[in-house]
Amino acid sequence: MKSVLEVLKSTTDYFAKAGVENPRLNIEHLLAHTLGKRRMDLYMEFDRPLGEKELHPLRDLVRRRAAGEPLQHLLGTVEFMGRVFRTDSRALIPRPETEQFADRLLKLHPVPPESVLDMGTGSGILALTLASSWPAAEVHAVDVSADALALATANAQSLGLTERVHFHLGNLLIPPCAKPFQLLVANLPYIPSGEIAGLSREVQHDPKLALDGGPDGGDIIRELITAARPHLQGLLALEIGHDQSVFLSEALEQAGYRDIRAETDYQGRSRFLFASYG
Repeated sequence: MKSVLEVLKSTTDYFAKAGVENPRLNIEHLLAHTLGKRRMDLYMEFDRPLGEKELHPLRDLVRRRAAGEPLQHLLGTVEFMGRVFRTDSRALIPRPETEQFADRLLKLHPVPPESVLDMGTGSGILALTLASSWPAAEVHAVDVSADALALATANAQSLGLTERVHFHLGNLLIPPCAKPFQLLVANLPYIPSGEIAGLSREVQHDPKLALDGGPDGGDIIRELITAARPHLQGLLALEIGHDQSVFLSEALEQAGYRDIRAETDYQGRSRFLFASYG
């Protein structure tokens, strides 16, 4: 019978050989999930013996993680801005850059906007984070995927936000309501089509619909830049690819937006675009 510490050490080695990033952290999360404990609780139970009843479900999770299935899918949840969201293969796993994007949006609006639209909401993380932080804001969220919206609705239910966040199935050209929005946020697909096959094993588990942005990655974003104008009286905020700020800034300027500025992510790469319209 192996102890908690022995399982952690042996699986860390196994994950490292399988090419899993942060192997020790991964097995800590999986073991804590299997045992129904917090990850930090494991440090107080290194000598605890683990029986077959506990090891059997863990082996399946370890096998799937070593094969490249994302840790977030195996856990079924992800933490974002201090809140826990459900996550699975129906929508994009939120990246650290998106958490930084949400933080920037909150700091840009010391006075919350009255109306917010999250275009391409996926699991609803941006819309629900903003709604949680801005109780007076009317928040709408749109996605072309019914599966993603089902996940977003489940997240809204978990956070008690079903009355305040309105989800809509549709594309970029169908506004969810008649009045203009003061803030339109979007983390749309921005990976160039030709680069998708070379993405990591983990990213390959994300829906292609949430990744493919056309030949240069900017097709859907350019479409939104044009389509948003009749429905925006305020700020357009975009998360984009690290090498797309120049040509997307030009597209914004040509479409009549003003106060266009790019901001960098934690790695110093141009990742966010902000522009005003109306």
